[in-house]
Amino acid sequence: MIPDAFALPPGQIYLLGHSLGPAPKAALDAVTRAAAVEWAQGLAASWNDAGWFAAPGRLGDKVARLLGAPAAAAIVADSVTVNVFKLACAALALAPGRRTILLEAETFPTDGYVIEALARLRGDEGLRVERRPHTELFEDIGSDVALIVTAQVDFRTGAAFDLAACTAAAARAGARVLWDLSHSLGALAIDATAIELAVGCGYKYLNGGPGAPGWAFVAPHLAEALETPLPGWFGHAAPFAFEPAYRPAAGAQRFAAGTPPILSFAALEAALDVALRVAPRDAEAHVRALQAAFLDALGDALPCVTPAACGAHLAFTHPEALALKTALIGAGVVGDFRPPDTIRFGFSPLFLTERDVIDAARIVRETLAQDDWRGAAHAGVVT
Repeated sequence: MIPDAFALPPGQIYLLGHSLGPAPKAALDAVTRAAAVEWAQGLAASWNDAGWFAAPGRLGDKVARLLGAPAAAAIVADSVTVNVFKLACAALALAPGRRTILLEAETFPTDGYVIEALARLRGDEGLRVERRPHTELFEDIGSDVALIVTAQVDFRTGAAFDLAACTAAAARAGARVLWDLSHSLGALAIDATAIELAVGCGYKYLNGGPGAPGWAFVAPHLAEALETPLPGWFGHAAPFAFEPAYRPAAGAQRFAAGTPPILSFAALEAALDVALRVAPRDAEAHVRALQAAFLDALGDALPCVTPAACGAHLAFTHPEALALKTALIGAGVVGDFRPPDTIRFGFSPLFLTERDVIDAARIVRETLAQDDWRGAAHAGVVT
């Protein structure tokens, strides 16, 4: 892989790329250039001269390449939360008469918040949300189901759905799936032909920086039939015609809304260029090698609750998980905690080596053998 492409602090094994990816050196350079040259010197001319205006579609095409999809099938815009709302609204309009949205019971909260709010907003249509356990989400899909909303990879346990099999199961029942691939793209190889609607973030395995813009994918055969519920000027077919009536742009571009945050786009574009240096299948193969090396070196020191079919992070349980996580950070191994008793370690493919994860497993074992961290009190909300 390409660890030299990243600005990582010395003396630290960073197993937290599933939460916030580290900074690619090229992204830091790109932000400096965008601010100090394109903005400070180019000013408004940079909308044309530096390609700012075309950025949402240009970055979307790079996301599409990582997905194995054609150009114009993806757009970089807004956040996962906003994109879930836009695509869910658009998908529901294609299923008149169907009133049920299936939602994974323990899906990432923002997805659930959006879908529950959408059902309330359209309460006069009788929309209802049915939450199901992960293992039952794609079973017995009724004829009233319009849409299934879920992450491919469970953010707590790392358990992963088979995209192709689940999308096909939904299609047989006449329903569509809106996939959240925030814990997938950049670490797993995605078959774009197996999905119709997807969203994701730019700051985990894509390493685009804190709060990096999100992205939305729409299968080409579906795009022209979809209407965005947030018709902003960047999603207009001719933004600078300044027409009073909205005309949607072609393809996924119609799901762009307002003016893009250019400095954030600069960081994400450079990070996408780094990600594109590694074929997605090679990236996933490296993830699996890292996970196997870590588990082999860790042995039975911590119980792993992640199934074999999983994403790029592994979850472990411990009765003092928060204290253990904090102790491990002090020892140079950075993971995170999820209530009530879970520690997560992410195996990002671009910057981690097998030597890194073997050393990390050794430090975990050594820390568990000590007692001075047990019962420690902790403050703060970001873990």
